[in-house]
Amino acid sequence: MPDPLMIVVWVGAGFVVGLIAAVIGASLFGRSLLGKARREAAQTISDAEREAASVIKEANTTIKEQRIHLREEAEREARELRKELVALEKRILAKEETIDKRVDVVERKASELAAKDRELTAREGGLVKEKEQLTVLIGEQTKKLEFISGMSAEEARRELFQQLETEVRRDTALRLKRIEEELVENADKKAKWIIGQAIQRCAADHVAETTVSVVPLPNDEMKGRIIGREGRNIRALESATGINIIIDDTPEAVILSGFDPVRREIARITLERLIQDGRIHPARIEEVVEKVKEEMAKTIKEMGEQACLEVDVHGLHIEIIKLLGRLSYRTSYGQNVLKHSMEVCHLAGIMAAELGLNVPETKRAALIHDIGKSISHEIEGSHAVIGHDFVKRYGESEAIANAVGAHHNEMEQSTVMAVLVQAADALSAARPGARRETVETYIKRLEQLEQIADGFPGVEKSYALQAGREIRIAVQPERITDAEAMQLARDVARKVETEMTYPGQIKVTVIRETRASELAK
Repeated sequence: MPDPLMIVVWVGAGFVVGLIAAVIGASLFGRSLLGKARREAAQTISDAEREAASVIKEANTTIKEQRIHLREEAEREARELRKELVALEKRILAKEETIDKRVDVVERKASELAAKDRELTAREGGLVKEKEQLTVLIGEQTKKLEFISGMSAEEARRELFQQLETEVRRDTALRLKRIEEELVENADKKAKWIIGQAIQRCAADHVAETTVSVVPLPNDEMKGRIIGREGRNIRALESATGINIIIDDTPEAVILSGFDPVRREIARITLERLIQDGRIHPARIEEVVEKVKEEMAKTIKEMGEQACLEVDVHGLHIEIIKLLGRLSYRTSYGQNVLKHSMEVCHLAGIMAAELGLNVPETKRAALIHDIGKSISHEIEGSHAVIGHDFVKRYGESEAIANAVGAHHNEMEQSTVMAVLVQAADALSAARPGARRETVETYIKRLEQLEQIADGFPGVEKSYALQAGREIRIAVQPERITDAEAMQLARDVARKVETEMTYPGQIKVTVIRETRASELAK
């Protein structure tokens, strides 16, 4: 059996030996790890140094490239500046040369002018002397002629002028009389033929309208609803439309009264819609009135465009087209103004074609000749002058504007087109049935107009023309002079203004004519 002590000794010795071996192994392993770490660190440092060297090298290369690029850019800009400076220097030199040449030319011309001035001065002196000599010779010859003829030069000149004037007046009077007779005969025939053709080829409807509109009601109870509590509905409707609403004993009907046909139409449509809708109160009334106004604006524009298409007039400004459409709701003596304007357009176009004038331009002027009536209630002045200013403002030519403004002789007519528009306007208005007026009133106005003119001294006969728009007064030439004829026209016009009531204007024309006849045997 082994000795326990020996076992302990051997175990202890083994433990010591193992411990020593472990210490030696750990030391060797630590040294191995340290060497490996040192090698890795050295490798990392080496790699970093190589990478840094590469980055530095690339940076140096980039800097060099940028430096080269900047140098090239600067050199290029310098070259361009040098070129510009050279060109500018050349232009300056060229201008200096041109200026020098001009200065030379001016100096040369100045010297030439100075020489000519001296030459003219010398000639002038010679001419003065020759003129003085001629004056003396003419004076001597004049004295000799006066002595021979027995009259002075002034008397001889006056007598010669009188003889020439008498002969010229006689020849001129004969020639003018012959030409006037031919022109009157031919012009009268041609004018009648042209007017007859125009009237024959143009046919238009005549519409008579009034200043009131009647709105039918489903029953008499609706009148109370239209009036509203304490009259608030009818007041709101009258305030919104500007039309008087008359509710009387007329069964199942309401009367709308007003001189503005557009407002009256808006009121009529509004009232019909309110009756159909059944809701009648101030707020609803204002809402419907606004909607109807918008619809009326569109309708008026469409009516103006339709009128332009029917008469083949194109290119009018939109504002002129709108006012043209408003003429459909305007009447003159019951004649619809838009229908009248279209008829005038056709008549003027036909007459312009017969005379070889510009037909499209004439029809354009004729169609818009009464355009001022659409706004004459808003602006002071005659509708013709208002129309002239309006169409000119919206791009129409001076010839067309003059035709519009001169169709009632309120402006001087500058073209034949203006005369045709005036003639067509008179034809359309003078058509039988075109305008509503009683025969008694019409005849009474004409008689009163002629009576006023016949009441002045020196008046031989007076004639009312153009449906009472013009009066022509023939006076006795031995009693009325030319100056007195002008005064007579003013006096008649003033008396007509104070004593008569008439639409539009009346033109007063005084005719003073002296006729002389002689027989050549």
